[in-house]
Amino acid sequence: MKQITTEGLVALTWIRTHDWDDQQWRRRSACRDSSPDIFFPIGTTGPALEHIDTAKRICSACQVRPECLEFALATNQEAGIWGATTEEERRKLRKDWSDEHLAVG
Repeated sequence: MKQITTEGLVALTWIRTHDWDDQQWRRRSACRDSSPDIFFPIGTTGPALEHIDTAKRICSACQVRPECLEFALATNQEAGIWGATTEEERRKLRKDWSDEHLAVG
């Protein structure tokens, strides 16, 4: 990620390490044949917890988890499990990154 500052406004940009346009990483994903309901649970309590756990187990064995997480962070995926992270976990990753780089800059 890279920070660009213009007149007091801050924008975060991502320096891509993968070419997401070719979709090759998606074809190699462990979740490609799984139900989308598992990766896009409704809520964070009750039955959704089982879906989240199942999705994270699938992700943990996936060979393209880093590419998936990078895609989710770079494209601001706000819903679902991506790269074994929930929406909340990705928000925290973005905030931590932002806090760290704003303190330096």
